[in-house]
Amino acid sequence: KTAFLNGELEEDIYMDQPEGFIVPGKEKYVCKLKRSLYGLKQSPRQWNKRFDSFMLSHSFKRSKYDSCVYIKHVNGSPIYLLLYVDDM
Repeated sequence: KTAFLNGELEEDIYMDQPEGFIVPGKEKYVCKLKRSLYGLKQSPRQWNKRFDSFMLSHSFKRSKYDSCVYIKHVNGSPIYLLLYVDDM
């Protein structure tokens, strides 16, 4: 199983009502998602975009050679953050 932060969605995504939460008399209704759910194909991309924008907003720079490496210099010393995500 994978778990992701609830990232913002850029697309309109609709899903069937989840089992156990179907509203009686409205079985054919669907739900419009406001945020990403676990298991959505868009979840890894949305999580990565959110993480990347957070790191860049905190003065880290993404490596030209590996997009999973972030670098920031503080008082002349480099700080490296290496992001490892299994099965990415």
